[in-house]
Amino acid sequence: MSDQKRADSAQNELFLAENALLSVRNLTVRFKTGYGVVGAVRGVDFDLKKGKTLAIVGESGSGKSVTVKALAGLLGENAAIESGSAVLRGPNGEKTDLFSLKRREMRRQINGRRIAMVFQDPMTSLDPTMPIGKQLMEGLRDHLHLGREKATEEAVRLLKLVEIPEAESRMRSYPHQLSGGMRQRVVIAMALSCNPEILICDEPTTALDVTIQSRILELIQDLQRKLGLSVIYITHDLGVVAKVADEIAVMYAGRIVERGLADEIFYDPRHPYTWGLLLAMPDVEMDSGELYTIPGNPPNMVGQTVGEPFAPRNEYALNIDFRREAPMFKLSETHYAATWLLHEKAPEVARPARFGRPPKRLN
Repeated sequence: MSDQKRADSAQNELFLAENALLSVRNLTVRFKTGYGVVGAVRGVDFDLKKGKTLAIVGESGSGKSVTVKALAGLLGENAAIESGSAVLRGPNGEKTDLFSLKRREMRRQINGRRIAMVFQDPMTSLDPTMPIGKQLMEGLRDHLHLGREKATEEAVRLLKLVEIPEAESRMRSYPHQLSGGMRQRVVIAMALSCNPEILICDEPTTALDVTIQSRILELIQDLQRKLGLSVIYITHDLGVVAKVADEIAVMYAGRIVERGLADEIFYDPRHPYTWGLLLAMPDVEMDSGELYTIPGNPPNMVGQTVGEPFAPRNEYALNIDFRREAPMFKLSETHYAATWLLHEKAPEVARPARFGRPPKRLN
């Protein structure tokens, strides 16, 4: 972000929704490519409440990961935050706009200490040439300035916290000597090493088999209760979302098109894209063995878009969808959707009769 944009951001009143730990408003991120400028994230708004779980869901390329990487200051050099604020509430009620911080301030004040990330593939976060205990200890000594003995004790405690058996002996294991689920547990332990308030999980179970996925989700939820964490899940898997989320934001083409409480999204969805995602969920009680897929492909977001990006794939599209993007329509204090079908002059449309049955929520 340029110095001028930092100054403009600092001059604006810091907006923080009631009971929110983090409030994001009008986040816009663009990438410069050889084909032109890509609108990766376009005017994204959401709130994360303390101790709650927000799931951001959508197809690949919808802007989910870019959104959270912007919050953590992990965007590449070809990306720029053009506008927006991400206001984080401090322990004494103070407010900090993450986008006003310089890179050095983000590393010293925020990354790891207040916001930590768990990525999809644990092997990208672990050094294959170093025992996991040494990797944990290096982070503890660097960030918390612990001595060797204290760092060793804390590393063992963290491994036990994420339920790795025989933690003391596992300290000497290399990443390749652990299963995929164990490696992901180590990465979670590393993320928790500086006691963050927010844990961002970017597709944390995609590379794991179904049984291990469930165990990792249960572990994260258990840690959330024990440590009072607020969690952001990034995923394309609505099965994961149904099990863990308190609130859901559905993204398409860089924009949140629907957001609400989990029950509102699963049982009263209003955007046709959300309908498509829910229809695509496998259901063991389906009469037919054929799975539903949303027709077409996500749009090319290079340059300016005209109309609703989802319109060419939307069997419920109105003429106006091809000319103008819909604003967010308020359905309740917690439920919003950006579709012209909610306009007072829109024709009545019968929603699909069947949606996938959401899995049982984890306790």
